[in-house]
Amino acid sequence: MKIDYSEFRINDFTFTHRINTRFRDLDAFKHVNNATFLTYLEDARIVFFKRWNVNHSTRSLIVASINIDYVNQVIHPSELVICQRISRIGNKSFDNFSVIFSKNKVVCASTVTIVCYDFKNKITVPVYSEIKKDFNV
Repeated sequence: MKIDYSEFRINDFTFTHRINTRFRDLDAFKHVNNATFLTYLEDARIVFFKRWNVNHSTRSLIVASINIDYVNQVIHPSELVICQRISRIGNKSFDNFSVIFSKNKVVCASTVTIVCYDFKNKITVPVYSEIKKDFNV
């Protein structure tokens, strides 16, 4: 199934995070390197997840899978808007859907599958209720 990225708008998301590109983000072709987008997504994801009171012991999250579609290139300097929402809830995992915009144009879209995990007991755990609530927003 082909996704029409032109239909996405910043207002479609309840969570947004702004980042400015940095000179060090550039590659030899003088556009933002594809690998850098993962850092942008991670930065926004950390801010997004703070509201769930996760920790590094018994109430944690681990990334299981990342799918990323590069739609348009980004040049420096640019202000990027990263929008995120929960797009799927499973028993012990969920998907975090992100779209990165530059000048209101989609430059990248990503789905990250995340597992709820208890590091102290080394087991997966059911999706936290706060995440389920965010899925319904």
